[in-house]
Amino acid sequence: MMLALLVIPFALQAQTKFHDVEAKDATGPVKSMTENVMGRSQITTFSPEGKMQVEGMSDATYDADGYIQSSKMTVQDMQVTVKYIWENGKVKAQTISMMGQEMKATRTFDEKGNPATESMNMMGQDITTSYKDYKFDSHGNWISRQASIMGQEMEQTRTIEYYE
Repeated sequence: MMLALLVIPFALQAQTKFHDVEAKDATGPVKSMTENVMGRSQITTFSPEGKMQVEGMSDATYDADGYIQSSKMTVQDMQVTVKYIWENGKVKAQTISMMGQEMKATRTFDEKGNPATESMNMMGQDITTSYKDYKFDSHGNWISRQASIMGQEMEQTRTIEYYE
C-alpha cells in the first residue's frame, strides 16, 4: 500500500498536459522528431507540455485529458481533416476526410505495444502495411523499422531529440 503511494506522485510528474508524442508512437520528453517520409524529411516539434507542431497542421482539438481528437492538415494545397481514435493510450485508428471522401486507417499492435499493421481502404481497395524489425533508441522509442506495403519493402527511419 505504501509503495503505491510513493509511485503515484512520480507517475504524475512524468505525465505531460498533451499526449501528442504518443500519437506519433513515442513516449517521454520528446523535443522533436524528424521522419523520412517517402523520400522527404518531415519535422514535428513538441512543446515541453507535449503539444505537437508540424508544417501544415492547424485547428487541433483535444479532450479534457489532453488527447488530440482532430486536426486539419494542408497537404499539397489540399485541406484534410484527421480524427484520432484512442484506445489504451495509443492511436487505434485515424479517419481522414478529404474532398468529400473519408478513409479510415486502423492499427494493430504487437505484444510490446509497437504498431504491427495499419489497414486502410482506399478507393475500394484494402491496403495493409505491416511493420517489423524495429530498432530503438536509448529512450525505448523506435528509430528504424521495416514496412511492407503491397509487396514493397522499405525502411522507415526517424531521429528523435529529447528535452533532457
